[in-house]
Amino acid sequence: MNTNAVRQICQIVTIALAVTFLIGSIAPSLSAEQTEMVNINTADVKEIMKLPGIGKKKAEAIVAFREDNGGFEDINDLKKIDGIGKKTLEKIREHIVFK
Repeated sequence: MNTNAVRQICQIVTIALAVTFLIGSIAPSLSAEQTEMVNINTADVKEIMKLPGIGKKKAEAIVAFREDNGGFEDINDLKKIDGIGKKTLEKIREHIVFK
């Protein structure tokens, strides 16, 4: 093998290692954001807005309903809120807890 071939192989290996370390350092922070759970019974409007498909109006409606009627026992209780249906529940199901 000539010197240029060895040099190219070393460069490729170095780049591959750098990419691997970069992906490894980014992935945990991404998964941490994705798995953050929202306690629907204690979260404020801002926290609830982090849920997929939930904007300011729906978040405010959730908080208002909770204040007027007490906490939510399960995901089906959220159907009582205007604008929250089956599709929204499917989006948020994995991101909420009821404590």
